[in-house]
Amino acid sequence: MAKLSINGQTVDIDVEPDTPLLWAIRENIGLTGTKYGCGIAQCGACTVLIDGAAVRSCGALVSEIIGKQITTIEGLATNGVLTKIQQAWIDHDVPQCGYCQSGMIMAVAALLKDNPQPSDADIDDAITNICRCGTFQQVRTAIHAAANA
Repeated sequence: MAKLSINGQTVDIDVEPDTPLLWAIRENIGLTGTKYGCGIAQCGACTVLIDGAAVRSCGALVSEIIGKQITTIEGLATNGVLTKIQQAWIDHDVPQCGYCQSGMIMAVAALLKDNPQPSDADIDDAITNICRCGTFQQVRTAIHAAANA
């Protein structure tokens, strides 16, 4: 039995210690906003925040996360009010298919926490998530809009 702190709540789940966090989040906790993309921590579709840092959850084991604060895309909005990042995503028509977007938003949340006014170079360095639709220009525009909101 593992005890995880996710989106401000403590949950008990019955998984093996070497279970990838992604599968615990999706299959055991039932939060499906975190997406499976590649399974090798390269694409970023599964990005969540662990103690405020962007982490690719397919590459993190449940046993490594116990005692840490996990935030998923479902935990960003407060009382139905979107974050400035989520609102910028809408305002600037970032998603096309939308599959990678929850992971991208989580990576941006970590970036703006650490660097509230990132340059284009900072964005390129920090946001390594892959979008097959190619919305990288809209992503950059939305990040700057959120930073200035």
